[in-house]
Amino acid sequence: MTSKQDIQKRSEEITQNYFLFLDRHISDVISGKATDFMEINQIASELFISHKHLTDTVQQETGHHPCHFYDLKIIDHAKKMLEETALPVSEIAKILTYDPSNFSKFFKKFTGQAPGTFRKNIS
Repeated sequence: MTSKQDIQKRSEEITQNYFLFLDRHISDVISGKATDFMEINQIASELFISHKHLTDTVQQETGHHPCHFYDLKIIDHAKKMLEETALPVSEIAKILTYDPSNFSKFFKKFTGQAPGTFRKNIS
């Protein structure tokens, strides 16, 4: 018989595995080891669980959909690249597999400013 405590522990484990997978996967995309970002259903498959189970578990554990954290982690990497490199915004967009105009919209949605403005405001 499975206890509530066992279920909670498994939920925490699934959520933690998801976050660890995202970190590795995003690094692989940035380094060129992976050519594109995976969909949530593909990540769930890699974690040997269903898309619905991953989504429900992460949402229950955190209060947010898995995509929320995926986007935030991509934004964190984008910010780091804007701060630590002299790469043009368009090149950072390409590295992160975005069309430059879509990347600017995506970045602004999460940070409230365009990537170029973010970079100017760092110093």
